[in-house]
Amino acid sequence: MPRFTVVAKDDQISVKIRDVIVQKLVASNFVFDPKTPEIILVVGGDGTFLSAVHYYLNICDHAIFTGIHTGTLGFFADYTLPMLAQGLQDIVTKKPQIEIKDLLKITVKGAQEQQFYAVNEARVENIVRTQLIDVFIDGVQLETFRGTGLCVATQTGSTAYNRSLRGAVIEPGLRVMELSEVTGIHHSRYRSLGVSLVVNGSRVIRLSSPNQFSASMLCYDRESMELSGATEIECTLSDKRVYLAHYQPQSFTKRLSHLF
Repeated sequence: MPRFTVVAKDDQISVKIRDVIVQKLVASNFVFDPKTPEIILVVGGDGTFLSAVHYYLNICDHAIFTGIHTGTLGFFADYTLPMLAQGLQDIVTKKPQIEIKDLLKITVKGAQEQQFYAVNEARVENIVRTQLIDVFIDGVQLETFRGTGLCVATQTGSTAYNRSLRGAVIEPGLRVMELSEVTGIHHSRYRSLGVSLVVNGSRVIRLSSPNQFSASMLCYDRESMELSGATEIECTLSDKRVYLAHYQPQSFTKRLSHLF
């Protein structure tokens, strides 16, 4: 009997749908288990999905995620609210196709080393002063960046914050990272690459700053932390992954067209 749980957005509609899902699946001999679920159903939008992944990060290698879209954006959800009955029937009766999403591993080095994970991206941003960041790829210096910040996105995150930076949208199945600038300074004295850079997922992107990221923030998915005192930030693709369950054929092009 499959174990499941439901993570819902905190609004009246999503909470009501959560209760309906629990009732229907328990009636179909599924076991409601919020601690060690095999199936995690997300009711809401993409923000709710990101919250669910971070909440279940320790078991995401052993669970599958699927979603009912009730939010403002549902890039991770296969079903909309009018499709709820069909979605529940598919979950009960069908074997899903599994899509693997690589997580970004972010290592912050300083007085102590800390590790974080992201589905979409990691951003180093400073709204107080211009940042000075040395960028290295596999230990070789690419540039010295000056500006508001830098964004390192996964393939999944290429359609998120990275897209608002005019970064490239990357097709699923490509194990890559994308480095994009956030308001870079470009004039006769200071210049950087100026466009997004897509690198193989085996690369290590390292960021360092002579002022130890004073007044800077690390933003990863919906989480954030102060970076003051950090000496380096390393980004690479992790062996930790998220598994999306698709019970019906999905078109990336169709999903993409819904974004604009």
